[in-house]
Amino acid sequence: MDKTPKDFLDRLTKEHPTLAECSETIWQIFELLRNCFESGGKLLLCGNGGSAADCEHIVGELMKGFLIRRPVPEDFAAHPALDGEGELLQGALPAISLVGQSSLATAFANDVDPEMVFAQQVYGLGRPGDVLLGLSTSGNAGNVCRALRVAKAVGMKTIGFTGACGGHMTSLCDLCLQVSATETYQVQELHLPAYHALCAMLEAAFF
Repeated sequence: MDKTPKDFLDRLTKEHPTLAECSETIWQIFELLRNCFESGGKLLLCGNGGSAADCEHIVGELMKGFLIRRPVPEDFAAHPALDGEGELLQGALPAISLVGQSSLATAFANDVDPEMVFAQQVYGLGRPGDVLLGLSTSGNAGNVCRALRVAKAVGMKTIGFTGACGGHMTSLCDLCLQVSATETYQVQELHLPAYHALCAMLEAAFF
């Protein structure tokens, strides 16, 4: 029997009881992202250090098969331009990590302001209806907060992943997942199962 998004959320809270208090927020984040993708929007992500790695990780789960196969539509797979290779493609949910643009990031940091590197990319890539996910274990990462402000100005929805203190991000995000830990590594250890569950929930909803 196919699993539903609710099944994955229930499993998350069973395996990680400390996240049970966040279950409603996780569901709301799922719905916001589902609405974004259904409307043709995309997800942008930013963070620093371990959170930067989490951004790349999330993109990897959304842009290809995660727990199930995601064959593309048969008529697309059979398109003559693909020369029989369409079956190698997988269904994707459009997500872009802002942490890997080294040439742009270093140029902008050197020429303008390093704190605005993510914000500049949000301005260039973001459109109304898109979503920005900012990850910061303290909730106070300056470059993430600036990106969230630009996202608001663009007309995007904003999501935060942070720790128990919340920090400045709580006032900048439409939805903010505040896990109960305060130590950086412990916050990250809780972020991972939460975003894995969200990726599984989205995959179940769309594929």
